[in-house]
Amino acid sequence: MPSQQHAGLNTAAAQDLMRGHRFRWYEVLPWVIAIAVFFAFPGYRLLATQILVMIMFALSLDLIVGYAGIVSLGHTAFFGTGAYTAALLANNGWGEPLSALLAAAVMAAILGVISGWIILRTHGLTLLMLTMAFSIMLYELAKDLDVIKIGGEEVTFTGGFDGINFSNDAILGLFEFDAVWYGVNYWYALVILFAGFLVIRTIVHAPFGRALIGIRENVDRMHAVGSPVFRRKLVVYVISAAIAGVAGAIFVQVQGNITIGVYEFELAGNVLIMIILGGTGRLYGAFIGATVFTILENFTEHVLGTDPPYWELTVGLTLVLTVLFAPRGLLGIFESVFASRSGRTAGRTA
Repeated sequence: MPSQQHAGLNTAAAQDLMRGHRFRWYEVLPWVIAIAVFFAFPGYRLLATQILVMIMFALSLDLIVGYAGIVSLGHTAFFGTGAYTAALLANNGWGEPLSALLAAAVMAAILGVISGWIILRTHGLTLLMLTMAFSIMLYELAKDLDVIKIGGEEVTFTGGFDGINFSNDAILGLFEFDAVWYGVNYWYALVILFAGFLVIRTIVHAPFGRALIGIRENVDRMHAVGSPVFRRKLVVYVISAAIAGVAGAIFVQVQGNITIGVYEFELAGNVLIMIILGGTGRLYGAFIGATVFTILENFTEHVLGTDPPYWELTVGLTLVLTVLFAPRGLLGIFESVFASRSGRTAGRTA
């Protein structure tokens, strides 16, 4: 009898995992909207491309914050490392973009292993401060390596605040990056985002992802059942770092330039706000949060033309209202509406 119950539990768990992996009809909506935006708003393709990059960056952070409960204020360490990896490769003669993405992911992952091995042994405020300190250290390092001496000659390395400009080769030797209409740039960012999203979606719906949620909810209980908590946290931290590195690489590839702003603390705070706005621990929360944040910033600063710009105030008020009236994030509002309509439909059917 106990063995039959155990088998039944295993079957139920397997069915639950299969349901999680199954695509729902509404999951196609963000991608349809992204394609429609390309044709409907050609004058805003640069902004739309930046939103796609920020979505990927936010997804990478949500993987550790929303699913594993690892709150970080220093995710720009990996974003910036990926960005500089791609930029420095292109600036030194290796402009093939796809291999540069791979190199960016590897460098960010290595950095994730090194930092995560130390940082993830702490928790709470100590962990938060260490992630922030790690990112600030890299920012200062990038600033100090503005110009380096090689053979007695000064050579521009990171470029500091002025940055460096570079050019990429054509994607697959066929598609040239477009610095005017951002056509190829947009599709490039969208395709890589889709690939990254599929990876993250697979992770969170796999048994590994379920274990991460258990760690987020109750670390002591996961220790008690024999779960390798530290190892799993380190693995997801490294995966998150690699994805953030890819996002950073795309960010600079589509623009053709880079500054030390990719390491700024403000960017780390912004991406955390994005996932809070959208809803942490929800795959599509990053889509909504990054889009709303970027549009609010652009609208307040450039469209309204306020002097000085008050986009921080606008975003801050939106965040406060979201926390007060939509604690599950903006995506939670749509989920509640959809659930209530589904309930009414089921009631009428019954």
